Amino acid sequence: MPSPRYADRPAPQPPERGTVDALISQTRRLRGGVDAVRQDAVLDDGDPQTRWQRALCELAMHQLDDLDDHLGQLREGLPTQRVPAEPLTEAHQSHQGRPAVGDPGEQQRGSLLSRVGSADWNLLTDDVTWSPELYQIFGRDPKSPAPTLDELPALIVPEDQPLLTTMVTDCLVDGRPIDGEFQVVRPDGTVRTVHMMGEPVLDADGATASMWAVLRDVSELRRSQLAVREKGESLQHQRHIAQTEHRIAVELQEAVLPPWRGSLRFPHGGPQALDLAAHYLPSSSSALIGGDWYDAMELPDGESLLSVGDLTGHGVTATSGMAMLLGALRGMAVAGARPGPLLGWLNQLLDASVQPALGSAVCCRYNPEDHTLTWAQAGHPAPLLFRGGTGRALTPPDGVLLGATSGASYGQAVEQLHPGDLLLLHTDGLVPRRAGDSPASRLLALAPRFTEARSAQDCLRTVVEAFDEAEREDDACVLIARIGS
Repeated sequence: MPSPRYADRPAPQPPERGTVDALISQTRRLRGGVDAVRQDAVLDDGDPQTRWQRALCELAMHQLDDLDDHLGQLREGLPTQRVPAEPLTEAHQSHQGRPAVGDPGEQQRGSLLSRVGSADWNLLTDDVTWSPELYQIFGRDPKSPAPTLDELPALIVPEDQPLLTTMVTDCLVDGRPIDGEFQVVRPDGTVRTVHMMGEPVLDADGATASMWAVLRDVSELRRSQLAVREKGESLQHQRHIAQTEHRIAVELQEAVLPPWRGSLRFPHGGPQALDLAAHYLPSSSSALIGGDWYDAMELPDGESLLSVGDLTGHGVTATSGMAMLLGALRGMAVAGARPGPLLGWLNQLLDASVQPALGSAVCCRYNPEDHTLTWAQAGHPAPLLFRGGTGRALTPPDGVLLGATSGASYGQAVEQLHPGDLLLLHTDGLVPRRAGDSPASRLLALAPRFTEARSAQDCLRTVVEAFDEAEREDDACVLIARIGS
C-alpha cells in the first residue's frame, strides 16, 4: 500500500555550496589582512596605542575564526540557529562548550560577534578603569567602582576562579599574555561566557606597572556552537539507528521471501506444469523497506500455494509483521485450509496483534490435475489472467482488508485455467499514485509482449523493464505463474 506522503510545496533548500565557499574564502582573506596589521603592531610594542591596536587585531582574528567555523558548519548542512536562553544546569558545567545565560531581551538583540569591553588595572596607583561595555557585560552599575584584580574572582563561577587566578598570576609575575574563557555570574544570577585577552605593561625597570585586557562576551557564540554540536550528534545517532533498522529489515525480508531473481523452485521440484517467476521492486527511496511479500510453495496434497500481500508501514515493524503473516499463511495452507477461511484466520491474527496494522492479500490454490484455481482476496488487486494475446482481471469475491474489522468472512472464487495461460499477481505499489493510472491497466497493456515470451521469467523481465524506472512511493511485488500442459 503506498505511503500517504504528499508535499504541497517544495522543502526549504540549503544555501548553495558555492556561495558559502565564497564567503569562507572572503573571511580567510580578511583574516590574513588583519594578521598583517597585527604583525606590524608587534614591531613597536612599547607604544600603548600600538598595544591597543594589536589587542583589537587579536579580537578581530578570534571573531573571524569563529565566523569561519560557522560558515564551515553551514556548508556541511548543520543549522547554526540561535537557541533561547535557559538556566544553567548541572549538565552544562564543563568549562568548554558550556552555554551562557543572560537576559532574554539582550540575547535576542545580540549577535554571535558580541560586544567587547576593556579594562586597565594600575598596580602602582590601584586605579582601575573599565569601559562602559565591560560594565554591561558583567551586568554592573556603571556608577559602581570597578573591581580590583583581587575582587575580580568573586564575579566568576567557583569552578573557573582557579583558572582566572592562574592567568592573572602568570601575567603579573612571569609576563605571560592572558588568553582564556570563564563564566561570569551577574548580579541577577544569570551567567555569561567571557573571553579575556590581556598583557602586562612594564615600567622602565622591567617591573610590572599595570595590566590591561579586552573582554568579549561570547555567550551566544558558545551556545550556538553547543547547539550545533548536539544537533550533529543527534543526527548522527538518528542515522545510525535508521541504518541499523534498514539493515535488519532487509535481512529479515531476504530471509523470509523466496529469491528475488530467477524462477521460483519448489523444495521437491514442484509441479512441472507450473512455470513460476517473481520479483521484488523497491521504492524509489531505498530506505523504505515495506511489508510486501510474494510466495509460492508445493502443498502436501499436490496443489500449489500462490500468494502476494502487503502490510502497512515500513521498516522492521512492517517486515516482522509480514514475516508473521506469511508464516501463518504457509502453516495453515499446509494444514489444508482453503483460501477463504485462511484469510479469515489471518484477519483474526492481525486483529489480535499487539501492534495493530492493516494488510491486503491474495491467496490462491492451484490444482494441476484439473487446472482449477481457487482463490480469495482481502482488499487486494485481483489476479490478472492473460490468454490469447489479451488480459483481464479476475472477478474478485468479497473480502475486506486484513485487520479492518473483527469476524470478517471471505468469499472464494474458482477459475478454470488452460495450458498456456499466464497468471499475474501483484501488489499495488508498482506505479506512483500521482501517475493517474492503475498498475492493472498498465500490466494488461503488456499482453502482446507476454504472448511472445517463452517463459515466466521472460514475462517477468518484461514487467521489470516496464516498471523498474518508475518513481514508486512504495515497494511492490510481482508473481507470475505460467500454466503448462
